[in-house]
Amino acid sequence: MANPNRTLVVLGCGTSVGVPMIGCNCAVCSSGNPKNNRTRASVLLQLPAGNILIDSGPELRIQFVREKIPVAHALLYTHYHADHIYGLDDVRLFPTILRGPLPVFCTAEVETVIRQSFQYIFNPETEHLPIGVLPKIYFQRITAEPFDILGERITPIPLTHGRFDVFGFRIGDLAYCTDANAIPESSWPLLAGLDTLILDCLRPGPEHPSHFALAGALDVIDRVRPKRAYLTHLSHQMDASHPPPMPAGVEFAFDGLRIQC
Repeated sequence: MANPNRTLVVLGCGTSVGVPMIGCNCAVCSSGNPKNNRTRASVLLQLPAGNILIDSGPELRIQFVREKIPVAHALLYTHYHADHIYGLDDVRLFPTILRGPLPVFCTAEVETVIRQSFQYIFNPETEHLPIGVLPKIYFQRITAEPFDILGERITPIPLTHGRFDVFGFRIGDLAYCTDANAIPESSWPLLAGLDTLILDCLRPGPEHPSHFALAGALDVIDRVRPKRAYLTHLSHQMDASHPPPMPAGVEFAFDGLRIQC
């Protein structure tokens, strides 16, 4: 049952290149429909105890300003691809509000890539710099076991993303499963009894080697049978003005969508 004190904000629902796509003049990329303007995929869970950011895409600053969100109290990562981590520098202002470093929840693999990609954050020669100059963060290791953030139980959902293993996350009766093209058999029970499923769906077809296309996403939704489902990580082949036929209760996500969960 939806919790009125818990809101999921879709900060971005676009694929890795965003929509509009650079150099493209297709009907979707040149559309005046704001639901066809998609920043890179990320969501934020608003709780009484604070805000949990899931992934930090390249447009993080734009997303927070657009949605008038002043801070995240914790950052949680699904995986380490560039469109999901490269906004990390924009969290530099959060510790000023938090009066301390930002906790970052991720696997050992994600931590390794972040340390390689953002070496300047972890340089001992810059540790003395004041809060706000560099992102001040500390890592909290996660595995496939459930864990708590800000008093909320988070259940990781192992997913297959082409050659990569990634996590979706279940929070209450909502599951956020971006960047996947298959669900391991052991993960299906973690999706049982959902009110809301947010699921990767790159394009109408054909199937993609690392993302669900429409037929695959709808097969997942048919098996899980959530009360409602939203498709995310959408490319410019998915036109919000003219969506393809979909079952009742299934819609495209859009930047700025708010879901009581």
